[in-house]
Amino acid sequence: MLGRPRNLAARALFVATILTGSFLLFLVQPLVARMALPRLGGAPAVWNSAMFVYQALLLGGYAYAHALGRWRPRVQAAVHVGVLAVAALWLPIGLMAVELPADAEPVLWVPWLLGLSIGPLFFAVSAQAPLIQRWFAASQPGRNPYALYAASNLGSFAGLIAYPLLVEPAMTLHGQSRLWSAGYGLLALLVLACAAQLPSTDKGEAVAPTSRSPGWRRIGLWIALSAVPSGLVLATSTYITTDIVAMPLLWVLPLGLYLASFIIAFAARRGAADTLTRIAPVTLLLFGGVIMGGYSERPYSNVVVALLLLFMVSVALHTALYRARPAVDRLTGFYLSMAVGGALGGVFAGILAPVLFDWTYEYPLLILAAGALIPQQFLLPAIRDLWRRHPRTMLIALAVALALLLDLRVMGPAAWFGEERQGTAFLVIAALGFLTIGARRGFVLLLAAALVLFGGYRALSLSMERDARMRSYFGVYTVREGAGYRELDHGSTVHGIQLRGTEARERMPTTYYAPYSGVGRAMRAAPMLYGPAARIGVVGLGTGTLACYARSGQSWRFYEIDPVIVRIARDTGQFSYLRRCQPDPVIRIGDARIRLAAEAPASLDLLALDAFSSDAVPAHLLTREAFATYARVLSSRGLLLVHISNRFVDLEPLVAAAARDEGWAIARLNYVPTDLDREYSATASVWLALSRDGRVLKALEAQGGDWNPAVAPPGLAAWTDDYSSILPFIRRF
Repeated sequence: MLGRPRNLAARALFVATILTGSFLLFLVQPLVARMALPRLGGAPAVWNSAMFVYQALLLGGYAYAHALGRWRPRVQAAVHVGVLAVAALWLPIGLMAVELPADAEPVLWVPWLLGLSIGPLFFAVSAQAPLIQRWFAASQPGRNPYALYAASNLGSFAGLIAYPLLVEPAMTLHGQSRLWSAGYGLLALLVLACAAQLPSTDKGEAVAPTSRSPGWRRIGLWIALSAVPSGLVLATSTYITTDIVAMPLLWVLPLGLYLASFIIAFAARRGAADTLTRIAPVTLLLFGGVIMGGYSERPYSNVVVALLLLFMVSVALHTALYRARPAVDRLTGFYLSMAVGGALGGVFAGILAPVLFDWTYEYPLLILAAGALIPQQFLLPAIRDLWRRHPRTMLIALAVALALLLDLRVMGPAAWFGEERQGTAFLVIAALGFLTIGARRGFVLLLAAALVLFGGYRALSLSMERDARMRSYFGVYTVREGAGYRELDHGSTVHGIQLRGTEARERMPTTYYAPYSGVGRAMRAAPMLYGPAARIGVVGLGTGTLACYARSGQSWRFYEIDPVIVRIARDTGQFSYLRRCQPDPVIRIGDARIRLAAEAPASLDLLALDAFSSDAVPAHLLTREAFATYARVLSSRGLLLVHISNRFVDLEPLVAAAARDEGWAIARLNYVPTDLDREYSATASVWLALSRDGRVLKALEAQGGDWNPAVAPPGLAAWTDDYSSILPFIRRF
């Protein structure tokens, strides 16, 4: 009876060690990203390079854990404790105090900076999950160590949720660094305790594995089963935030469901995993095509369906991965293959796809790959017999049925296939699915047809039009033609509209920038405030709408982080604001804060900040240090305009708090278009005007407009580079 409590206590120790290591690992990335943002900016090259560093270190950690397997357990423990001790020299965790040159190339500098700053710590912690499982198997022979991988992902899930909801709102970066360092010390103690549970040298496991070595085909299966869910979690995040709805922290849900799928798939009790895997093909077929429609009138329903699809696919493929696991003595090689697959999926969806595709084509491609890999079984014995006896006949019949359905979808009555509902096509696909689930080739063919029928054909038609759609690491940009106007959409967000027709009509500022909006009034008042040679800067180029406020003698500079936007506004000829109003625009490409910091002091009179109209609020542009940068580059009487229109985040109190701390006067104009503004296609907008000289605001207010004071709530602290949390500012619906 004494042995059982001891075994339970030992198991609890190993579980606690794995939980702690995974929790710390998932805190590292957002913590370091927050530290790096003010110094490196938010350019895509920075985050792509950072992703490469994380993946390389994770693979290195798993390879290290695998390599240790050739030694006996006590030797492994001694080596790993030594690695932990050496890595501790990098505590407290943080970035090296190195000044990067203004023209630093992210591809070279980011890996160097992150590698030297957190590399040893990330490497040591990343090895925990496979290594501790191997130690558990050595200390308790006959017990299943794979169930501990569920605990590893539970720790990762806890870290994912804890950072935005608990850690970031409650602590400064300095405090977070100390917390993580303390957690690392706890992890080291737990590892020592686990090492004490290992058998002595003469009773240790053999140096070489005794089970049969997996062939390359099996290893390839492990990699594929890991790569598809890894890529799909990134593709789903991109798809739902680009084409469905832009919402803060939405990226947490796909990643959380991805981690939860590991918890279910690797659990000791198999009921939930087996049940979800059995029904996953039905879910994939019914909703894989439906979600491609992306109908804007049901954005939140589409988000739910996309997340359900991701969860079911991840559970099914990870369950297949669990079923294909090797013997315990091959455990670390299995996890190394999983890490390779996860890295390949992440590289494909996160780095290659934005370069290769002009739309989120990685999403349907990964859905198809999931259909080819997902475990299936025939629903009825009679259907199984048909496919086994007459596979070619069944495939030909299916292809003919799909061709007829596609013809009806393109040419048929709108009542059957309207945008308001999926119509008859959904029922036909469901019926055919009943006949194809279990027959893998037929299932993949039907799934591909569903993806095309329910939205893929629209995506393909836009891709065939020259410059109708472009993509960068910031999202998908689509140019749409309307009745008398041309529109640029950034995913589901309107990024600019230009009226078509006469030259005077094409010069009209529209949407958020109409003449009676906050920025429109400020731009028209610039000659009165600063004379004919006013110096004006704009953060966020868009379609170049604001350029048409420029007057002869003025000096203008634009700051734009995305080169694709520059191409759309200046080079493609689709929008003519710049060509008509600023033929030779000065455009600084890169992160605005870094670019402004390199400008000469007092070199601008008016600065318009238009970078906060989507779900992703660039926090480093709203800190006290950022406002100090704006104050330095603006003249003493300079005027700062901040666009804070946002469906989900209330930025007014945050900006007001920064203005209060930095000594700015501030006023708000909540612009609601009237019937007189119809000719400008004006859009409701909220602009804040700030100046260190209160007389400038009074002069602006005297030009008209319902300007009102903006006041920060008592006790509200402004964001700093050391502390920010978007959570308190999310609107409650």
